[in-house]
Amino acid sequence: QVQLVESGGGLVQAGGSLRLSCAASGSFFRLAAISWYRQAPGKQRELVATITRGGSTMYADSVKGRFTISTDSAKNTAALQMNSLKSEDTAVYYCHGRNYDSTAYWGQGTQVTVSS
Repeated sequence: QVQLVESGGGLVQAGGSLRLSCAASGSFFRLAAISWYRQAPGKQRELVATITRGGSTMYADSVKGRFTISTDSAKNTAALQMNSLKSEDTAVYYCHGRNYDSTAYWGQGTQVTVSS
């Protein structure tokens, strides 16, 4: 069992930066991949970025070059560094973990609001 808790959301002006953190408790070492998703009001939840246990990363086209996903296994944390934020990045951001057997875990979400 893995518990994920996000932090770091808030209000920022367009062009600014935020760093989201995802603290994992439990069997962090069992996770095959960690992802960040986001959901804006009235829209479906979408995948933002993924990092695998091997370190491979994937980003949505809308955030490429602006967001960076990373993990710190020693601290059982994952992070999403968000630069050059735009108003369309406003959403609730969720941390997601997936085991090798495809069991999935979700955090409770953290609000990011970008003012234009």
